[in-house]
Amino acid sequence: MKKPEAAFFSRVLMMGNEAAAEGAIRAGCQCYFGYPITPQNELTAYMAKHMPERGRVFIQAESEVAAISMVFGASVAGARAMTSSSSPGISLKQEGISYMAGCQLPAVIINVQRGGPGLGSIDPSQGDYFQATKGGGHGDYHIIVLAPASAQEMHDMTMQAFILADQYRIPVMILADGRVGQMMEPVRLYEDSPPPAPPKPWALTGAKGRPPQYIRSLFMEERALEKHNYELQACYRQITATEIKAEETETGDCEWLIAAWGTCARISKGVVQKARAQGIKAGLVRPITLWPFPHERLARLARRSQVKALLVVEMNCGQMLEDVRLAVNGAAPVRFSGYPGGRVPTETDVLNALIELTKTNHHGKVEQPAV
Repeated sequence: MKKPEAAFFSRVLMMGNEAAAEGAIRAGCQCYFGYPITPQNELTAYMAKHMPERGRVFIQAESEVAAISMVFGASVAGARAMTSSSSPGISLKQEGISYMAGCQLPAVIINVQRGGPGLGSIDPSQGDYFQATKGGGHGDYHIIVLAPASAQEMHDMTMQAFILADQYRIPVMILADGRVGQMMEPVRLYEDSPPPAPPKPWALTGAKGRPPQYIRSLFMEERALEKHNYELQACYRQITATEIKAEETETGDCEWLIAAWGTCARISKGVVQKARAQGIKAGLVRPITLWPFPHERLARLARRSQVKALLVVEMNCGQMLEDVRLAVNGAAPVRFSGYPGGRVPTETDVLNALIELTKTNHHGKVEQPAV
């Protein structure tokens, strides 16, 4: 997953939400459809201002259901389209996301997570991992899920999301959280030369001069749906083979391995350095693609003889934890440090959890989650 090839021309102080919006515009997003919800409102407001200035489509829909339906229609016609929302709003979009996956339609969806379940709170959370990576809607489908940890990555990954969506004809989700969306940081902006969208001969642009065609997710003929699902799975296998991305920090000689994503991974980077200053050989693996998940990479790290245990850090009750355990498969003990109430952990919180882990006498037994 490479960054678009372009030169930087400016460095701007932006919120993560604004950086994602600017990344979408520079990626050639033609249509944005959204509905306000905290903590992603800055993204919608940015698009409301700048999309019309570029002669592009901005619509504040009457609901989240309407917004994802508009994305569906624009994508069917071949446009680069996107929407954004926050946790309960994304829940309302799940049926539409399933329909888009079934129709093999590219789109970009940004979820700036808030606390849940239900209305929860407007504070940061990572509670939508299951929803994003395990389906969320109905049927056998996947979407690509990218997890940024900075305003710069909100910008870069949104640009990349459009490329991946068109390449594989699949919805791509940016799974951020309120902290990443709301924080302000310097962001390097690419030159305004959007990467060209590939030809879309499948798009419904009128049948003048060619035979009619259709896009559908309803298959009533005998075994037609089975054939279609096998074709979807072949696409998912190709994505898994080529698009997995993770970042490692100080894993070469680590004895204590932290696994975290998004904001928690950013915090854990500092923890690794503080731990090493105290003589604790800590390392960090950060999945950047949450789907497809870097199972093999985690398994390889966990099987190293010097690795004594893993600490999974998330702002939830243990969701990526399940994928980590599947990857590790008992090769090393796994313990969990969770923060499910909208509180962002400090480096001290995570460091204390790590120090406590180093005091445990491990005999290959996998620890139960302890929130």
